[in-house]
This record gives sequence, C-alpha cells and structure tokens, in this order.
Amino acid sequence: MVEKIGGNKDLGSKGEEIAASYLAAKGYKILHRNWHFGHKELDLVTQLNDTLVIVEVKTRSTHYWEEPKESVKRKKQRMIVEAADEYVQRHNLDCDVRFDIVSIVINHGLPPEIEHIEDAFYPTL
Repeated sequence: MVEKIGGNKDLGSKGEEIAASYLAAKGYKILHRNWHFGHKELDLVTQLNDTLVIVEVKTRSTHYWEEPKESVKRKKQRMIVEAADEYVQRHNLDCDVRFDIVSIVINHGLPPEIEHIEDAFYPTL
C-alpha cells in the first residue's frame, strides 16, 4: 500500500521523522525537534559525542525543481545560526556546534532517498 502524503507540512513532518530515525541509528542523541526562537526554528537539535549538531531537514517528493539541500540559502542559514546561538545560551552550553543538512526525497512507493551533509555550512560573521 502506498502512503499518501498530503501537503508540504505533512511531507516535512514525515521527512523530519525519517531524519530523526536515521540520525538516531547513526548514534546521534535527539535533544529537541522543532525548537522555536520567535519565528525561527531548528528542525532537529542533536548531539554526537561532545558536539551539538543542528540539523536542517529538507524534504521533497521529487528531484524535479531542485535538490532539497539547495533550498537552504544564506538567509535561512543566518536564521538557523541565530536560533542555534539562542539555544546554546539558553541551555548554557559550552561545546562545539556543527550545522548539518539532511536531504530527503520521498518518491511514493520507493524507499526514501537520504543524503546527510555534515558541516553543510558555517556561521558567518
């Protein structure tokens, strides 16, 4: 049976669930999902060893327009970095922080395609 995913929000939620499971299987500890700071959001806040890993999840149903990872432009990166900075301050953390992207393409009837890009971008001054 093919699961029908309706709308971008459902597709995004499904992608985040897949990404969280994928990362947990790789040894990442999931600390928070959809952590908000005002209108800014961190999809997944994870920890791997002593590194805080902020993960932006991009999910699409096709490769047609662009790869999901290509949609994380500079403006989006700045928002993620600002939210991550607030997260670190609120939780009084003193650790390395890394920014990853998990790109997922869900083609109905096929297993999801998952690409994990470590150190996908760096905070800019």
